[in-house]
Amino acid sequence: MERENQFIGQSGAFLDAVERTSRAAPMRRPVLVIGERGTGKELIAERLHRLSERWDEPLVTMNCAALPETLIEAELFGHEAGAFTGATKARVGRFEEADKGTLFLDELGTLSMAAQERLLRAVEYGEVTRIGASRPVRVDVRIVGATNEDLQARAEDGTFRADLLDRLSFEVITLPPLRVREGDIGVLADFFGRRMAAEIGWEAWPGFAEHVQSQLEEHPWPGNVRELRNVVERAVYRWDDWSEPIGHVVFDPFDSPWKPTPTPSARKSEQASGKAPPASTGPDLDAIDDLRGAVDEHEKRIVEHALGRHRWNQRQTAKALGLSYDQLRHAIKKHGLSSD
Repeated sequence: MERENQFIGQSGAFLDAVERTSRAAPMRRPVLVIGERGTGKELIAERLHRLSERWDEPLVTMNCAALPETLIEAELFGHEAGAFTGATKARVGRFEEADKGTLFLDELGTLSMAAQERLLRAVEYGEVTRIGASRPVRVDVRIVGATNEDLQARAEDGTFRADLLDRLSFEVITLPPLRVREGDIGVLADFFGRRMAAEIGWEAWPGFAEHVQSQLEEHPWPGNVRELRNVVERAVYRWDDWSEPIGHVVFDPFDSPWKPTPTPSARKSEQASGKAPPASTGPDLDAIDDLRGAVDEHEKRIVEHALGRHRWNQRQTAKALGLSYDQLRHAIKKHGLSSD
């Protein structure tokens, strides 16, 4: 694999996903890869291809969200000259480009219903018809789809074809988010840090100061591995003294005392349109007549929110809240919380 495309990690959740990928690779069947942004879905697709008998054939990638709906079908299936305005010459689609190889469809959930219908036929019968053509073309393509959406829920509400989902989900590989990959944050941070240090010509790798290591472990990483790489590489290149452990890290590159702020009218407009959450007004302090009850309710909301954010991984939640595992268990029992 290329230098940019390496699997780094030692947690059980991560290794389970990699092992399932390796087992599915030799199969000719479609695979669906599900995961949050930045979890490495494209690396899984590449591994599926490289470990298959198709490894020396094309691996063709198409980001379904990067094209307007009017062009997706032409990109997937190709078109004949004159098929539509601007089609001055015939063009093969991604299916024909990937013949005998693998077609990786990223952001699969953004496909229109019309494109889903044609994709279903291609998967079922192994043939595609260019736009404007009268005869189909036989293709031998293994499809790997990727999404960060709940396609089962989409199928139930009718916005994604259930029969297409059935065809694509011979194997489903769900990638764990970085926040539940115990032990992997430090390993990944060290890997990205050493690589960046070598790139900018440092004579040695000083590592991270203890407080920075703690900050890295406690951050929720909504952008997962991609976000971690950016944060670590930024911290390394901004650090002036390679002989001292890196003592400062910036998680939000946009954070600045001179950052533009929306006007009150613009903020209200965003909230009304649903583009921004309404400002929190906090509890009504004048209405509190039971201090102990109010404190308990506030504690319950904090613990409940943290458990949800960490998907009820109690050890990760305890670490994030600065509690011991037993203290968290006591809080869960005290407030009668459950994963349901």
